[in-house]
Amino acid sequence: MLGLLAACGGGDDGSSASSAADNQDGAEQETQAAAADPLNIDPALLPEGVTVAMVEEGRELFTGGGFCHSCHMEDATGGPLAPDLTDETWLNVDGEYASIVEVIKTGVAQPIEALGSMLPRAGMALTDEQVDALAAYAYMLSRM
Repeated sequence: MLGLLAACGGGDDGSSASSAADNQDGAEQETQAAAADPLNIDPALLPEGVTVAMVEEGRELFTGGGFCHSCHMEDATGGPLAPDLTDETWLNVDGEYASIVEVIKTGVAQPIEALGSMLPRAGMALTDEQVDALAAYAYMLSRM
């Protein structure tokens, strides 16, 4: 993860404190904007045990509190470090909810296409409930 942060411009040029504060403010604004824009979710598409509230929580984690967006990008369309989550192509799992939960828990040591690997739980102290919520959001991204 430190390598990822360094690759994303984590060097210290004397302005890192103000840049970190600006980045945090920007992330909070993006999270608030995402929360203000409700997802249009068809509950019939949700796997058993997954709720609309879980998908919404997953989006908040993905776009705000988590690091997911730094590799998968804000709109989840992927980048050089992680694949697109909005299309029907799943590279490292089959795209079913249970396999998405598992890949978030275990990580992706050797990705098929992306340049970056993913640490278990994306290197964060995610609870099982947060992993389930992120998986619910990722599951729905390719189905909306």
